[in-house]
Amino acid sequence: MAPPPPNSGNVTSGVCPAPRPAGRLRLGLWSGGGRAAPGGYCAAPPLQAFTHQVSGSRTAQGTRGAPFQASPRAQLLPMGSTALRFLQPVRHSMAAGLSGPPRHVRPPRLVLGIETSCDDTGAAVLDEAGTVLGEALQSQKEVHLKAGGIIPHVAQQLHRESIQQVVKEALSASGVSVNELAAIATTVKPGLALSLEVGLQYSLQLVDRYQKPFIPIHHMEAHALTIRLTEQVEFPFLVLLLSGGHCILAVARGVSDFLLLGQSIDIAPGDMLDKVARRLSLVKHPECHSMAGGKAIEHLAQTGDWQQYTFRLPMQQYRNCDFSFSGLQSLVNKAILQKEKEEGIQEGEILSCVKDIAAAAQHVVAAHIIQRTHRAMLFCMKNSILLPNTATLVVSGGVASNQYIRKGLQTLANANGFAFLSPPPRLCTDNGVMIAWNGIERLRAGCGILYSTDGIRYEPKDLP
Repeated sequence: MAPPPPNSGNVTSGVCPAPRPAGRLRLGLWSGGGRAAPGGYCAAPPLQAFTHQVSGSRTAQGTRGAPFQASPRAQLLPMGSTALRFLQPVRHSMAAGLSGPPRHVRPPRLVLGIETSCDDTGAAVLDEAGTVLGEALQSQKEVHLKAGGIIPHVAQQLHRESIQQVVKEALSASGVSVNELAAIATTVKPGLALSLEVGLQYSLQLVDRYQKPFIPIHHMEAHALTIRLTEQVEFPFLVLLLSGGHCILAVARGVSDFLLLGQSIDIAPGDMLDKVARRLSLVKHPECHSMAGGKAIEHLAQTGDWQQYTFRLPMQQYRNCDFSFSGLQSLVNKAILQKEKEEGIQEGEILSCVKDIAAAAQHVVAAHIIQRTHRAMLFCMKNSILLPNTATLVVSGGVASNQYIRKGLQTLANANGFAFLSPPPRLCTDNGVMIAWNGIERLRAGCGILYSTDGIRYEPKDLP
């Protein structure tokens, strides 16, 4: 039987109800932020749950997400000038615990993942070993590029028009029917409200029709765990998530257990680069007319000279691991305005020095990210949160596909004795594969699996 088409019914939106007594499902909630530690590099937030509860839902028995616990607040000393040895992380079998000759071999469990958090409609089917059996992705990039940015109600309509076909293509490519699935996993937070609504609504129709367990997925948790699909890396590891909506530093201690070290206090790096691209009118540039903002900046920066413009790094006085990009955006905009006056052109026209400005903007974003990530590394090593022989930096999210930023972070990792890992660029941007894999991780861990979806809600974070 084919999956049902989406309808126009509403799914309750907004923030989930207040936490219930122990025993309810706890989903990873990426919230809170690092606090300044006197004399230290970074301090974890106060003892608080890195979790959220879904009202009225029953869960499978198993390990629940542990609290988001604070780390010791100790004064750190600067590291020596000699770089630590570059060591690879301890590897483990992705089928750990499944080895040995079982008396009754059961077929591998399959999960369908659905992603509609922003402007990409994605779906994929994965098995427990991480094999991608089938996937499909429909991008809305060209539509929003012409509009100069993502328009939520347009994104919602395009998701509605695409989701049934995308899911159908993923299932067809996998050779799997909905009846054969062990569960359906779907992004429920964060993202654009109207976009999240389409994916959740469609998924709940499938869950209801085929009586399948439902696994709600946190979009940033999925980005953080994608590396465990492409590399056999064990917990814990330091993860840096860079996207158009987030900039997060955390220690991944388990499938649903994250220690937040720092995050952006305003806008995200991808958002800043997109806004600089719009201010430079790069859509009118002959080399960039079909590129998204961040990609256009990266492209032009390759032949630009970042040293022509020097922008002061933000948050130098803050001894934590948080980020800030809104001030950087203002500095770049002032430089653009000054050059427009010097060249006697109006906003919307292309500056002669556009490549240099693009290179300088990209460089200062990379330098800020690298500096704050370095503080997190020192904090983790000083407090034995990570160990020298297994210390790993994982970088994921859409902005992680920027090769300039990626290479800078790899250099940082090498100099500090960290292994550097990042998913391939196609898995850094939004896709259904990472959602299905997050579902597999939770299915294997026995956490966050719903057999009743009463009261399930999406939690949006609208773009600025």
